[in-house]
Amino acid sequence: MAENVHTLDLPALGRWGTERIPGALFLTVSGAHLYGFPSADSDIDLRGAFLAPLPSMIGLRRPAETVEPKGEFAGLETEAVAHEIGKYLRLLAKDDGYVLEQVFSPLVAHGADFLARLRPLAARCVTRGCHHHYRGFLHTQLRQLDMQLHRNTEVRAKTLLYAYRVVLTGVHMLETGDVQAHLPTLNERFGLDYVPELIRRKAAAELGSLPGEDVSFHRAELARWEARLDAAHAVSRLPDAAPIDDVDQFLVGLRLGTG
Repeated sequence: MAENVHTLDLPALGRWGTERIPGALFLTVSGAHLYGFPSADSDIDLRGAFLAPLPSMIGLRRPAETVEPKGEFAGLETEAVAHEIGKYLRLLAKDDGYVLEQVFSPLVAHGADFLARLRPLAARCVTRGCHHHYRGFLHTQLRQLDMQLHRNTEVRAKTLLYAYRVVLTGVHMLETGDVQAHLPTLNERFGLDYVPELIRRKAAAELGSLPGEDVSFHRAELARWEARLDAAHAVSRLPDAAPIDDVDQFLVGLRLGTG
């Protein structure tokens, strides 16, 4: 994985997260740092799961299933989002590419041992249905691109990079079964010669614009990659569904302390 604009102190970031998220099982870095195009002022996105105490799960007053502490780490705005492990595993079993990317993020701030247990199961949750996640995320980015054009504002490098990142991740996943969210690494396979320049321009400023950029070219390119995403889905040999029974057993083992 290529170097980030600035190096994150992952152990210290893990301590920041575990101080704010009781029972944290794992915490990894997502967002621009994971995708390979952070700016010097990019926020830090910390994601993960926690285990609520068993008495709280079987009593009348159920605990919050999601916690979202915010603050600052190393001078950067930092947001953590963690789901209770039951909710997290339900998402994992429902073709959620975003959750898969968190589980397989190489930027592990906390819980490497737990992830070593979870990842073999998560790999079996990479399904053909993930196509819907990546196609939907791509369309969200395209709508943002169209809104910027409609408002007569300059297109942002960030918008284009998120669009390319998500569609290339989806194509790669459906074709290989591998979860890869890092755009420079993906581009080693796909070889889009304009991606390094977009990353360079985005690195200069989080909300940097692209004056004079040929938006029609990128619209055509993204349409081409969307077609490849659909084609990859049509011939993908990935399973149609996650192994629900095995995910359920994994959760029960965590709850009872036997897994």
